Amino acid sequence: MKRSSVTAGGKRLRAVALAAAVVFGAVTPVVPASAHPRGAGLLQCQGTESVSYHPSVTLQARPVRVTVDGRFGSCVGSDGAVRSGGYHEEFTLFTGCNNLLEGFRARRTYVWNTGDSSTADISGSSTAVVGQVVTPVTGTVTHGRFHGRKLLQVIPLPQPSALQCLAGGVTGATGLTTLTIL
Repeated sequence: MKRSSVTAGGKRLRAVALAAAVVFGAVTPVVPASAHPRGAGLLQCQGTESVSYHPSVTLQARPVRVTVDGRFGSCVGSDGAVRSGGYHEEFTLFTGCNNLLEGFRARRTYVWNTGDSSTADISGSSTAVVGQVVTPVTGTVTHGRFHGRKLLQVIPLPQPSALQCLAGGVTGATGLTTLTIL
């Protein structure tokens, strides 16, 4: 079921901003977007992240090629120019079903509908919560649009079951994601 960002738009945006402020340990006063320079102001994007594993992830740890595709179909805030975006990554992990929740540090580049991008140094770790693997990712934009700004991306994906890990392995997962740039 697709949620409408219009129904709770203002309330959800304020709630995410408050949550992000708590995560980053600071509260920023609300200032009209017109008072900010280009690319300033809170940006919130909603979309999906898909992860695929080759070969599949099994109980036995081994080198696995991971492909991550994130697509944001709806972005609001900032100066209004960024309306959508995405990211793509490929890397190899030595992993198995028992250590998919380990922490990480990486560099991620978000490409926007405007034709420019934001590269961020990110870190995160995952937690298994009620059948989902929830990964909060925090970081700072180091290059491009939103340079110097903090970000929070939350990615909940379905948790692999023991049966999947035993019977052929986990080949991938898809879930919703929300990105907030402060």
